[in-house]
Amino acid sequence: MRALIVEDEERLAHNIGRMLEEHTSFAVDIATDGEAGLYMALGNPYDLIILDLMLPHLSGLALLEKLRAAGKATPVLVLTARDTTEDIIRGLDLGCDDYLTKPFEMAELCARAKALVRRAYNRPDPVLKVGDVEINTAVRTVTYRGKTERLPAMEYRLLEYLAMRAGEVVSKTDIIEHLYDFNSDRFSNVVEVYVSSLRRRFGAQTIQTLRGQGYILTGGRT
Repeated sequence: MRALIVEDEERLAHNIGRMLEEHTSFAVDIATDGEAGLYMALGNPYDLIILDLMLPHLSGLALLEKLRAAGKATPVLVLTARDTTEDIIRGLDLGCDDYLTKPFEMAELCARAKALVRRAYNRPDPVLKVGDVEINTAVRTVTYRGKTERLPAMEYRLLEYLAMRAGEVVSKTDIIEHLYDFNSDRFSNVVEVYVSSLRRRFGAQTIQTLRGQGYILTGGRT
C-alpha cells in the first residue's frame, strides 16, 4: 500500500512516515505544503492520504475540496489541532473519512490508517483469506497450511496488495505504483523477483500470471 502525508511540520511528517513504513509496511511519500500535496494526490494512485489542515499555500480543507471535486475517492485521514465541532463537521462534509486531533498516539494513527485502507478495498476483516493463504494485517503475519511466518517487507507488501484485490488481475504497472514511493529504485524485473519468491514460499499455484495482463492471487489449492 502507498500513502501520502501532507504535513508542514517536517519532523512530524517523517515520524509518521517511519511509523507507517515500520508498522504497516506502507510505502510513503511526503508533501510539506498544500499545493505540492494536491499535485501529488491528483497524480498518483495512493491508497491513503494523511492530511493536516493548517498548511502553507493551500489549506487542508481546500485541498480536500479540490481532491473530491476531481473525482478522487482516496481515503483521507485528517490531522488537526482544531477540535471544535464546527471544524470536524466541515472536514466530514468536504469528504474526509476519519480524523485525529493533535497530539495523537502513533499506534492509533497506524490502526486507523489500516482500517481505512481495508474499508476502501471492501475488506473490513483484518484477516484476509485467499485459498490456503491467510494474512493477518493487524500483525503482518502470513499463515499457509498451518504454518505462520513473517515475510520481508516488500514480499509482504506485494502479497497484501494482491490479497486486497483478490479475484482481480493486477497489472505490473499497478503493483509498482502502489508498492513504491518516489525514492525507491523501480527495476524492471523487481515484481517478477518478488512473485517468484512468494511462489517458492507458498507454492507455484499461489500467484498465477496472465501473460500480457498481470497477476492474480489464487491462494493455491485447498
